[in-house]
Amino acid sequence: MPFDLSGKVAAITGAGSGIGQSIAELFARQGARAHLLDLDSDAGETVAARLRAAGHTATFHRCDVASASEVKAAFDALFSQAGRLDILVNNAGVSHIGNVEATSAADLDRIYSINIKGVYHCLQEGIARMKLSGGGAIVNMASIASLVGLEERFAYSMSKGAVLTMTLSVAADYLAHNIRCNCICPARIHTPFVDGFLKRHYPGQEREVFEKLSRAQPIGRMGKPEEVAALALYLCSDEAAFVTGSAYPIDGGATSLV
Repeated sequence: MPFDLSGKVAAITGAGSGIGQSIAELFARQGARAHLLDLDSDAGETVAARLRAAGHTATFHRCDVASASEVKAAFDALFSQAGRLDILVNNAGVSHIGNVEATSAADLDRIYSINIKGVYHCLQEGIARMKLSGGGAIVNMASIASLVGLEERFAYSMSKGAVLTMTLSVAADYLAHNIRCNCICPARIHTPFVDGFLKRHYPGQEREVFEKLSRAQPIGRMGKPEEVAALALYLCSDEAAFVTGSAYPIDGGATSLV
């Protein structure tokens, strides 16, 4: 079966909702032993329990990726249980809106601690265990903000640019260890984050603003989490064995059809 992950152990951060949830669900359906990492215990365990009820293998680990000690504890636990690590998806992250003048030092530190150091922590722990497992595949969640300039996204763009360059560095450094590393660069994806953002900032205008944001992409709509998950599945599967050091836009034409 194409894109079969049977027997592979996968760690997915930010797996309690949105894109991370879709990736965890798809990977589990494709046979992976899915380890779901998330700061929200209720959300993460709910997803894992639903997967187990459907006959899949899924384990939840509460983890704040900004904390080196929590990341180490989560990876120690999953490696102790599974005995190997084949796939790592660094999906956990937060957004921020504002130009450089509207970005406080505290804002910048928060984005840095989660979107950059969080990926760094998971790469350190994940790669060490992949080396013991004979190799693996890593997917980092970047953004079209890694590739083009976006208005009012100063801190967020900084962080996702770092994710892209970390991807390239890891891909180059671990070729001899049979570890591949790629990143995905989504445009707007319709997740609970989007709905929450609209509710907070545009009360009573949610539908109108949602349609406006959807039409801003050349394809005329936002992406779906499961569409990003399908690309992650390809990149983590043996079918992508010749792919490393690449950044894949999934953006409805936003970076090319302007």
